[in-house]
Amino acid sequence: MYQNFRRLIENRNITPYRLAKDTGIAQSTLSDWKKGKSVPKLDKLIKIANYLNVPLEELLKDGEEN
Repeated sequence: MYQNFRRLIENRNITPYRLAKDTGIAQSTLSDWKKGKSVPKLDKLIKIANYLNVPLEELLKDGEEN
């Protein structure tokens, strides 16, 4: 799931830092998600989806899609 998130932000030229700052989600949360230490809670996924203007399902997809 993180790979899909990463693809979505890279396609929009958004850094994880910018996303964290704009959404109020801690960078450490994104880092833990990247490292596989945790999975974001639903409220954070909704914030990210709204910020990226994509359906929540788009974030929940497994793996990268071209």
